[in-house]
Amino acid sequence: MQKWSRLLYQPALPLYGDRRVTGCEEHIKLSRKAASEGMVLLENDGVLPLSRKQPLALFGKGSVDYVKGGGGSGDVYCKYVHSLYDGLKAKGVSVYEPLISYYKDDLKEQYGKGRVPGMTSEPEVSEELLKGAIAYTDTAVIVISRFSGEGWDRSDVECNNEYNPWESETSMPKISGEIFPKGDFYLTDEENKLVDIVKANFKKVIAVVNIGGIIDLRWLKDENINAALYMGQGGMEGGDAAADILLGDVNPSGRLVDTFAGTLEDYPSTEGFHESFDYVNYNEDIYVGYRYFLTIPEAEKKIVYPFGYGKSYTSFESNIVAMSLCDDTFYFTVKVTNTGSIPGKNVVQLCYSAPQGKLGKPARELGAFAKTRVLGPNESQVITLSVSKYQISSYDDLGKVKEACYVLEKGEYKFFLGNDSLDVAATNLVWNNEEDEVVATLSHKLAPVELEKRMLADGSYEELPQGQHKDINESIIKKMEPGTEEGLTPTVRARDSYCLIYPYKEGTHPLSDVAEGKITLDEFMEQLSTEDLMNLVGGQPNTGVANTFGFGNLPEYGVPSAMTADGPAGVRIAPETGILTTAFPCATLLACTWNTHLIAQVGKAGGEEIKENNLAVWLTPAINIHRSPLCGRNFEYYSEDPLLAGKLGAALVDGIQCNHVGASVKHFACNNKETNRKHSDSRVSERALREIYLKAFEIVVKEAQPYTIMSAYNAVNGERASESHDLLTGILREEWGYEGMVTSDWWTRGEQYKEVNAGNDLKMGNGFVDRLKLADEKGALDHDQLKLNAKRILNTILKFD
Repeated sequence: MQKWSRLLYQPALPLYGDRRVTGCEEHIKLSRKAASEGMVLLENDGVLPLSRKQPLALFGKGSVDYVKGGGGSGDVYCKYVHSLYDGLKAKGVSVYEPLISYYKDDLKEQYGKGRVPGMTSEPEVSEELLKGAIAYTDTAVIVISRFSGEGWDRSDVECNNEYNPWESETSMPKISGEIFPKGDFYLTDEENKLVDIVKANFKKVIAVVNIGGIIDLRWLKDENINAALYMGQGGMEGGDAAADILLGDVNPSGRLVDTFAGTLEDYPSTEGFHESFDYVNYNEDIYVGYRYFLTIPEAEKKIVYPFGYGKSYTSFESNIVAMSLCDDTFYFTVKVTNTGSIPGKNVVQLCYSAPQGKLGKPARELGAFAKTRVLGPNESQVITLSVSKYQISSYDDLGKVKEACYVLEKGEYKFFLGNDSLDVAATNLVWNNEEDEVVATLSHKLAPVELEKRMLADGSYEELPQGQHKDINESIIKKMEPGTEEGLTPTVRARDSYCLIYPYKEGTHPLSDVAEGKITLDEFMEQLSTEDLMNLVGGQPNTGVANTFGFGNLPEYGVPSAMTADGPAGVRIAPETGILTTAFPCATLLACTWNTHLIAQVGKAGGEEIKENNLAVWLTPAINIHRSPLCGRNFEYYSEDPLLAGKLGAALVDGIQCNHVGASVKHFACNNKETNRKHSDSRVSERALREIYLKAFEIVVKEAQPYTIMSAYNAVNGERASESHDLLTGILREEWGYEGMVTSDWWTRGEQYKEVNAGNDLKMGNGFVDRLKLADEKGALDHDQLKLNAKRILNTILKFD
């Protein structure tokens, strides 16, 4: 096919000859492999792996009430979904069926009342069913499931302060409050009762947690729990993958990507999370996740399961055999040996500690990681890891060493191998930095003006400079009524009659002339009017099977309409199209694989499904930091650690874009709360921004150059992310060298002329030409920037084929 044939003509053709790849067997197998490699063995006293001949009693509605992923744009429509019960039955395991029938009947009734998997009440098991299960087997499996989704956080707090065209939808916060009166972070009274009953009546008890975010797992430490598996949300064959691990067909190799503590109050982000609908103060600063728990006095005692933790059915030994410094980068040669009796994979975690100095530092930070291949008993693999000086430097936002610079403070920098963030080996690998060193000189960007204090390494706080309050709704033209933008479709524009012999505007060069090298893109753009440019920078109507709109769409100039599709757990296409795609594990479980090669394979498969269905951009990966367990969208994000999120995100982008379709890395930046997300101001220091919340995006940009980046709904330090010149031009383009296109999130509350001026190239799902014209009449629209934005959109389209 010719360039853009799929975009221009929407041919329903398989990507490879006569074989469709969308939802194909190979992609489903890949989804299952990724799920099994991400699942984390938390506890095991030897009861696992189970024998296929061992009959089981499955307790907990989660055994059939399986949650494959989160809700909202992260949901995927697929051919089927397999629960743990389905997975065990497929392997021939005998299960006490009366209990399963009871759960299915109860869930059918709950679903009929509008409940969804994971947002259901735990039914009480009768004495008769319990006695039957005890007579059937001495081995029980307890399954606990949880669900969360876009647009709400994991609580009963709801914000209804603006017009909502979706008001007929069921309120998830309301349902959450009904099912989880203590919050879904904790087991309900019914779940606690069930756990106690099972522990008291069965010799062997295995717990399985089907969750997308952090919950209280202290109950797994009970001596009467023999084994525990973090199942995560494993996509369409997650139940099969969990069965593979429980039965020993797969040796678990997943590692946690977050720190699990016992209570919500153990996380410093909990205080103030719902203080206001209008803002969130990031007072904990850089001390997020394990950086907090390992550094702040007494916090380590609150850890239930540490970042990087995970067990295996075999054992490993890892040693650093060489270390060198070359061209401002440290290189480490690591030898990993399987010292156990069965094949398996191991994750190598290289950590470092920096001197406290004047700035204060976390006690330890992840510096590099890698996953081994499958190693047989006594087999070894040698791996090379690297850590740059820039990576271990700290950003000085207040001038304690050198203002607005990344600096390496003088002192000892120590390097460790760890099994997790707590369990690190003693080391004599030390680099002594004899004097303060400036690694990168930058300038102040997005400085906070209303963040009053931030945490220091000893747990105390320092006061921060204050500035003038910024009005996020300031506009030279009257703002639209809040909420009225929500759900608007792009305008369907008519074009004049044309001759089929030359279907373009008379006397113009089509965009294909640029693709073929006949003219330059600048020459092509000289043909476009200001109104043409205004149309280009707004979303365009759906074509084909798309349901999230597209961009381009100037047929009189031969500009195709490039369609988008939601992610990140698979290509989300509306079910009424009849097209069912592959549901991959949620992003957090993918991250638990710690396997960049596997994540790239998932990206390649998703990119193939995008391309086969005549779509151009997959709206993934989402790489916001797991700042708080309360964030309802954490399942869609990777980790509390920016290095891990960035490296895995870059791998996914590489996989997607090898198909010549685009990734859209989101949500840039600080979209760490869903409640009132379109108006909430994330107040965060420059240091925390650069070291934590922007770092994953920086890694992806520099290592993978994504075709597009999506700006976030929220404000950052008083400026809407989509309207922030500091963020979208100053940091993203001028500092990081980003060359791609920036799109807004769908139906932001930003004013389009301000977004255009800031460097937000495309407004989705639709633009507002009439409002751009109003701003232009008042002299508020930057025409040079408008032209540059349109050029970047066209340049993105030129990358598709």
